[in-house]
Amino acid sequence: MDLGEAVLTSGVTQLTGFYDPYRAGLIISLSKALPGLAATPAGGYKGAERVCLALHPVGVEPLWTDYDFALIAIKGNFERAGVKYRDVQGALMGLGLKREKFGDIRLSDGEAQVVTTGDVAPYVAANLNKVGRVRVVVEITTCEGLRPPEHPFKEIKATVSSLRLDSVAAACFSTSRSKIVRDIEAEQLSVNWQVCSDPATPVGEGDTISARGRGRAVVAGVKGPLKSGRMGVVINKYV
Repeated sequence: MDLGEAVLTSGVTQLTGFYDPYRAGLIISLSKALPGLAATPAGGYKGAERVCLALHPVGVEPLWTDYDFALIAIKGNFERAGVKYRDVQGALMGLGLKREKFGDIRLSDGEAQVVTTGDVAPYVAANLNKVGRVRVVVEITTCEGLRPPEHPFKEIKATVSSLRLDSVAAACFSTSRSKIVRDIEAEQLSVNWQVCSDPATPVGEGDTISARGRGRAVVAGVKGPLKSGRMGVVINKYV
């Protein structure tokens, strides 16, 4: 956490690159080991999967402008050519950019929207002219008004002994509590993109639970305690 130590020394907020939820969770966990340091994630819009983290002194909250987000709109005849997410990612990395230099990629209606930062966007606009074999036009805009994409999900209704992570996650991913405990202790689960190693971690309505190799689910509702003493939960499991 050299960057974190630099923040504590200078008092100046510093940004990381864009990371997936698991790695972002690791950075948040590591930041807690440095007294006085906080890590605040953001990805350009509410619900973003890949986020960068503002490392800042506790009590000095980062401003939205500190993140310097920009949105790249890459336009081309993608549907006819069958362009996929990996093609857009490959085209960007083909410019010499590391994956950490850009956030979520949203592909729809002949346009790819890519969240990045103000220093990277002009480079992409000046150098990207093809995605695969498709010629493209690149425009730079802001993330203002960007909304979370809709994710198809399967609704699961279950009862659990408690709102502990191990109980709820076992219901989310249709597995035994003993198996999910092993995964939690191996730090393969995160709650709201923060890695958890304690099976007793409390979860509640609105929390997102991610498990490597199992997927992601949102606790959409909680009811109880029921007459049986158990808790009812409604889970939206992404498919």
